[in-house]
Amino acid sequence: MEDPAAEESPPAVPLLAPRDGLPPVIETSTQLVEYAEALGAGTGPVAVDAERASGYRYGQRAYLVQMRRDGSGTGLIDPVPLPDLSVIQDAVADAEWVLHAANQDLPCLAEIGLVPKRIFDTELAARLAGLPRVGLGAVVESLLGFSLQKGHSAADWSTRPLPEEWLVYAALDVEVLVDLRDALAAILAEQGKTEWARQEFEAILAAGPPPPKADPWRRTSGVHGLRSRRQLGMLRSLWQARDDMARRRDVAPGRVLPDAAMVSAVQADPANEGALLELPVFRGRANRRLIATWFGAIARGRALPEAELPLQSRPGDGPPPVNRWADRDPVAAARLQAARAGLAEISEKHSVPVENVLSPDLVRRLMWSPPEPPDAGAVAEALRAGGAREWQIELTLDVLTDAVAKA
Repeated sequence: MEDPAAEESPPAVPLLAPRDGLPPVIETSTQLVEYAEALGAGTGPVAVDAERASGYRYGQRAYLVQMRRDGSGTGLIDPVPLPDLSVIQDAVADAEWVLHAANQDLPCLAEIGLVPKRIFDTELAARLAGLPRVGLGAVVESLLGFSLQKGHSAADWSTRPLPEEWLVYAALDVEVLVDLRDALAAILAEQGKTEWARQEFEAILAAGPPPPKADPWRRTSGVHGLRSRRQLGMLRSLWQARDDMARRRDVAPGRVLPDAAMVSAVQADPANEGALLELPVFRGRANRRLIATWFGAIARGRALPEAELPLQSRPGDGPPPVNRWADRDPVAAARLQAARAGLAEISEKHSVPVENVLSPDLVRRLMWSPPEPPDAGAVAEALRAGGAREWQIELTLDVLTDAVAKA
């Protein structure tokens, strides 16, 4: 897809320091109330961002919250000593919040009392606008002509005190968000997609936090190398032991015991603790001390009755994998092929990624089990029930109805 902003332009100007200087980190209730008052007195949208410690700590809590509003300046809030930011919520609840990839930050913000009523997601807006790259740095460079610092997004933000260069990086992220929002809003308006974006942003807020994943242990890297239900039972037991320890220590599970080590241990099927100690990762000092824990978990999984072992694959409520459709239901396979071809044309015509035109999972469900009767009204209701927005239904209804009817 062509970038609507792609023209010959001068080299991006590096953003190296906040325009108002680096503000002190807000760590006390007094500082928090003062900044909340400043936000309340400010005007326009509020730029919001959060930094986590993914890969270092257990869970996805926020370890720094950045905000900025015209007339209020930038605030860097430490939610460790200030776990309740409801005073900030009260100050800006009715304002539009500007976030980049809102789905990533909204859950951790909600944990500390920050829940917006209106949002503008610059990452999603960039997708709808047809920009080829939608990362914050790429969009800022494309539309605003600035280059942002890189390298700290994956840092351990639970570190205290936070290094000054990290704080500069965090402050600059919110410094550009409102300008970026305005640039994207102008593109969307020019393309006639303002209403599309509004519906998408409302859908994000209406969806709320994602539900807990079923059988999260099945997401272990390398699990597909395990061929029996007994092995899966051993892995599940080992995963649960690791997860319990990671939660107690507030450490990312992979730092307690790597996925590869768990899979290797299950495949080796050690007869005793000594045999487990022969495996590379378990020879380290930390895991030698925990060898009884790890071997005990493996032994529990090995001893499970047959009826309690996990199935080879988790039963789903959706259609089978697409590569099996041609054999199991050739008519459904033909429906899906026709639908995908039509959606690809819509994607190309409107410069919107096909996955944003309509959820691929919803397309698969509709083509596997089409509504009866297979007419436009029934298809529209099925799309609506599946969470499609009205702009998506309007855009795709003819294509999907034709795909269902022809097959």
